[in-house]
Amino acid sequence: MAQVCVLEAKVQLKSCPEKFYNFLKSQNQHIPNNAHSENMHGVEIHEGDWETSGSVKLWKYSLEGKEEIFKERIEVDEINKTITYVAVGGNVLELYKNYKAIVKVENIGILKLRLEYEKLNDDIPPPKKYQQFIINIVKDIDAILVKG
Repeated sequence: MAQVCVLEAKVQLKSCPEKFYNFLKSQNQHIPNNAHSENMHGVEIHEGDWETSGSVKLWKYSLEGKEEIFKERIEVDEINKTITYVAVGGNVLELYKNYKAIVKVENIGILKLRLEYEKLNDDIPPPKKYQQFIINIVKDIDAILVKG
């Protein structure tokens, strides 16, 4: 039986944590236009809407010079200010049997990123390139929100 692995990181936010969480939850359609725009090409709704648990979105982006897609189903936990992005399609599933990115925004201005994944085989590296990509987007969004 394959093992679920975890990769974690923290990002110190300069913007208001509540504002950051609300942007991630209900305004993420603006990310391709504002954050890390040279690598983000677009996002579209496939099921549901922008902020309801169970909604499915398709992201188009470039990573390490290669165009990729990420089809996700979101799970929103309002009480804990946590959003989980579960991979249901896309390039990441060519490497990982299961993949989810969990973002928690804490009131003290810390964003916790937790990647949970299961490799398809032992030769596949941890998803550090995806982790750094997400961290870069978080920093871009944070900078935009600080500017107002």
